[in-house]
Amino acid sequence: MKTGPAHTALLQRLGLEIRRLRHERALTIRELSSATGVSERFLVLVEAGESNVSVEKLEDIAHALGLRAWQLLQTASSDDRAVTPVLEGQLVALLGLRGAGKTTIGRRAAAELGVAFTELDSLVAEAAGIPLASIFEIHGTGYYRKLEREAIQSLLERRASGIVATGGSLVTEHASFDRLRAATITVWLKAKPEHHLERVVAQGDARPMANRQNAMQELKALLRARRALYERANHTIDTSQLGLSRSIEKLVKIARKTATSRSVRR
Repeated sequence: MKTGPAHTALLQRLGLEIRRLRHERALTIRELSSATGVSERFLVLVEAGESNVSVEKLEDIAHALGLRAWQLLQTASSDDRAVTPVLEGQLVALLGLRGAGKTTIGRRAAAELGVAFTELDSLVAEAAGIPLASIFEIHGTGYYRKLEREAIQSLLERRASGIVATGGSLVTEHASFDRLRAATITVWLKAKPEHHLERVVAQGDARPMANRQNAMQELKALLRARRALYERANHTIDTSQLGLSRSIEKLVKIARKTATSRSVRR
């Protein structure tokens, strides 16, 4: 059964309310998925207003947020105004090495814009049914790249909206990178090498420094090797220069400018 304009608007309002409550309770998509048994991918669709969620699943989501399904529906139904997401059918893809701030900046910018935030690696891990690290250990890089391509294809085919954080090495996979550049607004989150390492370690991951005395030199070499690829992005945000708050502000401005430009072209 096709969804009419009224139902579409209701689903969009419902998704925005679920996202608002999730952020208010400081829950990630992964944490809400764990609490509800609803897949991360499906929750992303629900929050984007792109999935007609069943009453049973809606009750599970509402319970995890401390409410009942009828309360979510009541709030979503109380506003008859049409809801047009800031990035309707448009993705902003964040590029950069680990520690660039893709998750932190992307998630906070998405919350401010009221759009979905997705991590490409989370979609890959979900498709594989195993943690990301295990994909490389068990199946190797080739399998990861295959799932990465399929995840990108899925996002673009369903015209997903919002902000997506990509893996640090995606720019070296030329077919996937070219596809993103052609279909999304790409943003390189640039940072100094020392800031990359500091942020990764601050997240509790000491692996980049473990038993590697030349870790900083290796990181600098990696940045040099990929710089020309990252510079092919539509926009660059220097997170080392701007800091967290101003980097988020700049990303929000880029997204809003993108939305405005698309509206003018229609």
